[in-house]
Amino acid sequence: METMRAYKFRVYPDTKRQKAIDDAISISQRLYNKLLEKTIEAHKSNSNSKISQRTINQFLNEIIKEDKEYLQLYAHARVDIRNRLLKTYQNFFRRCQQKKSGANIKAGFPRFKSKDKFNSITHIENNGSFRIEKGRLRISKIGTMKIEQHRNITGNVKAMTIKREGREYYVIFTAERIINRPEVKDTNLVGIDMGLNNFIALSNGETIQKPKFFKKREKRIARWQRIVARRHKSSKRRNKAKSRLREEWKVTTNQSNDFMHKLSDKLVHGGFTSFAVEELHIENMLKNHRLAQSIQNASWNKFIQMLSYKAESAGMKVIKVDARNTSKECSNCGNIQEMPLSVREYNCKCGMQLDRDINASINILKRALNSTSSNFDCNAVKATLGQRGSHAQGENVRPQQEAVLKELRTYPANAGEANDL
Repeated sequence: METMRAYKFRVYPDTKRQKAIDDAISISQRLYNKLLEKTIEAHKSNSNSKISQRTINQFLNEIIKEDKEYLQLYAHARVDIRNRLLKTYQNFFRRCQQKKSGANIKAGFPRFKSKDKFNSITHIENNGSFRIEKGRLRISKIGTMKIEQHRNITGNVKAMTIKREGREYYVIFTAERIINRPEVKDTNLVGIDMGLNNFIALSNGETIQKPKFFKKREKRIARWQRIVARRHKSSKRRNKAKSRLREEWKVTTNQSNDFMHKLSDKLVHGGFTSFAVEELHIENMLKNHRLAQSIQNASWNKFIQMLSYKAESAGMKVIKVDARNTSKECSNCGNIQEMPLSVREYNCKCGMQLDRDINASINILKRALNSTSSNFDCNAVKATLGQRGSHAQGENVRPQQEAVLKELRTYPANAGEANDL
């Protein structure tokens, strides 16, 4: 089975290399915005015009002819910017179709990227533009720098991303490898309910709480948010304050990721053979403004993603079931009753008394069992993608977009395109 994994390492560029990286990211951000501006203008002048890989390529060549500054970027980095914009439009058109079908979502037209939202550049192919030699990373048009390679990369490296996080720099290698997935007999399926009071509740009666990482640093984060708000826009002091604020958030994020990685490892190696989870619609849940911050800090989707690719590597499955009424339904008799969040125990008329989260996890387990017994009814259960489309470093690492590349390869003009731009 082919899998894609991302390997993230800290790099230590000197002052000159830092400036080269920052300049490359800044040029990439301006190029992305310029391409988006061109596509918007083209649509305004001709509403029947289609946004495709060919049209974006034409705009890219026009921009480079107008301003040779963009030639400072490596060719494959420019192609990646084109891929990003194309993927953004694809997602927009997909959401439009979903909205026409009755889905309660926002279409989300592509937005211009601010300097704070554009922090990485990617070389989409390993053609010699980057390599590691004697503990140092060499990147074309940037230079060499020290790299802290704390583990070996297994598989064929397909792409490289250089990323700036606050005042630190990282490199992410996307590698493809073939693994032999072990065959595991599915004899111990467990249901998992995600919550705020208990981070997860298992159908075997076990509950696990997540430490309140955000609460512990809430005052420090709020303090730096006030400092940023007071300082003048585009000033050096404001930029320094924003950098400190990002570092505070980074500590909280790293703590949360570390907890979820360890917990997902514990579950995969805990004797279970497959997992059943709810198919959560986080966007709808965030409309409850009283709980929105707590739901975001919980990072349920990220945890399910981690559990998915680790489970698939071990030959297991993660099954998603409909989340409707899992907390309101009695796991003993099937009775449905209202359950406000303040009520932590499920008391049913049949006499069953059980913690509400454990009751929900048993309902999730039952729905997964019913679905598997009917040959995986696709309307009731959805198996997650697992490794394909996921990665080991979390949501902030952007692996190669296979769907975009597949579409781009359908155009004959794509051959040798990077050298032509």
